[in-house]
Amino acid sequence: MERVLTVVEFLVDEVLTVPAYLVGLITAVGLVALRRSVPQVIGGAVKAALGFLLIEVGGMLVTISLKPLGTMISGVTGAHGVVPNNEAIVALAQAEFGAQVPWVMICGFVLSLLLARFSPLRYVFLTGHHILWMSTLVTMVIAAAGLPPAATVPLGAVLLAVMFVSMPALAQPWTRRVGGDGKIAIGHFGSLGYITAGVVGQIVGRRGASTEDLRVPEGLRFLRDPMVSIGLSMAVIYPLVGAAYLWREGGAAARALFPPLHGAEPTLGHFFMQAAMQGLLFGVSVAVILYGVRTILGELIPAFQGIANRIVPGAVPALDAPIVFPFGQNAVLVGFLASLTGGLVSLAVVVVLLDPAVGVAVVLPGLLPQFFTGGAAGVYGNATGGRRGAVCGGFANGVLITFLPALLLDVLGRYRHANTTFGDTDFGWYGILVGYAVRPGGVLGVLLALLVGAVVFGLAVLVQKRLVEPGWDPGARRDAELARQEEERVRRAKEAGAGGGEEENGGG
Repeated sequence: MERVLTVVEFLVDEVLTVPAYLVGLITAVGLVALRRSVPQVIGGAVKAALGFLLIEVGGMLVTISLKPLGTMISGVTGAHGVVPNNEAIVALAQAEFGAQVPWVMICGFVLSLLLARFSPLRYVFLTGHHILWMSTLVTMVIAAAGLPPAATVPLGAVLLAVMFVSMPALAQPWTRRVGGDGKIAIGHFGSLGYITAGVVGQIVGRRGASTEDLRVPEGLRFLRDPMVSIGLSMAVIYPLVGAAYLWREGGAAARALFPPLHGAEPTLGHFFMQAAMQGLLFGVSVAVILYGVRTILGELIPAFQGIANRIVPGAVPALDAPIVFPFGQNAVLVGFLASLTGGLVSLAVVVVLLDPAVGVAVVLPGLLPQFFTGGAAGVYGNATGGRRGAVCGGFANGVLITFLPALLLDVLGRYRHANTTFGDTDFGWYGILVGYAVRPGGVLGVLLALLVGAVVFGLAVLVQKRLVEPGWDPGARRDAELARQEEERVRRAKEAGAGGGEEENGGG
């Protein structure tokens, strides 16, 4: 038994929790199923793994560039509270639940493959770190209700598998609208935010141009390059926020944020130039992420044909949030800024009204979830509602990832006082529902939790059957309205031309 545990721990710690390895293995399996040669299998697997490593490196650069901005925003708002950080809360929980999480994770992933094989939900969830994070969340909320490990592992595995196949299905109508022709799905537990952004876009953006159709004057055409436009925008935003931070915290605190490399006395000029440099670094990080996405798509999608044909017929890979970034590169920046604004507005509402009145926790906007989920929400909102959809959809996402983490704290047991929590929307709503369901404990708690999973799964099957398979397009009304506007424009142009011709003939 000890050897089995050692093997399981190795697979979990060194393979299944490393997205690059997991995607490389899946790619290799798909290429083998396609009967590709050994060199092609190795090359495809390595290239897919390298694509994920590029995304990971881009994420690290995002972390580096956003950390000072988060400090400055906290200083400007003057708020101190819970900081959503998935890595931090998972690391804290491993000390107590490290023996249960691996079993929940492996059993849940295997069960999800069975569900993908034998149910209408043909989605294979491939975002390794989110697999670990959701496994940890489910384990924590079940254990907080006092259920023993013997019940925690099987119950957690079922609840986990349901999320792996259900969330990609629930978001798929909007993901297909974004791009990919249904060959990819979103495998990221910020899906409620993306669905909300898509719905908001449908409501507010039946007219108006896309963020990708911004008319740029000839002299500003260089801004069409997303790396340039994002880097330049952030290089302006950073010093502006820095100026507010300087005004509130004083010169000493501001200069200490970017200490010189050679120990010289920091100056305000150095502070502002380093702030601008962090904005440029942000643009580089986004470019690296986009390149990684293109690399992995080039290898993983063909390999999935093998999995679809041999292992899970009709399988659709569910991938990380940046997978949609290339479909709306301007929308990523718009969504991020709108989501951050939504988070700050929600923070003000909590600080002024809810915290003193009903004790809702103050959740500071985490820059990483704001960027990744807000950027993706901007893409979804833009797909159904153009620029208005990107702005309003991103804002709605920012509101969700402020209030849901605050409400989640109540079901995390003693970890509600850890000053950190899970940050993305699906961790929030699913953790809340499961946490309150298992709270009675015993058989009743297990049955109520299974009922939650059954409802989510049933809703996903309904969406798959009623919306995904018939090909429902959430942006069809917008397309029809834009087509009508274009026809009207052409008609008026023809009438104007005909009128001009008659005038000319009459004058002759």
